[in-house]
Amino acid sequence: MTAPLSLDRLRSDVAEVLAEEPGSFADDENLIDLGLDSIRLMSLATRWREAGYEAGYLDLAKEPTVTAWWNLLEGKR
Repeated sequence: MTAPLSLDRLRSDVAEVLAEEPGSFADDENLIDLGLDSIRLMSLATRWREAGYEAGYLDLAKEPTVTAWWNLLEGKR
């Protein structure tokens, strides 16, 4: 069972796929610039979809920041 999605979990999930610490990047930092690629992005979209959030790959790719994703996912619960 996955934990409910929170802003902290979102940061942690992103950090995990980037092999970084959750506090090592800013919420408004472009995650593509930090090494996020399409495979990792699809992995995150799948995790969050399994947690009940309906944002797809293309939705997330439009603005790849933690802040944008949190706003998007909160609106799609």
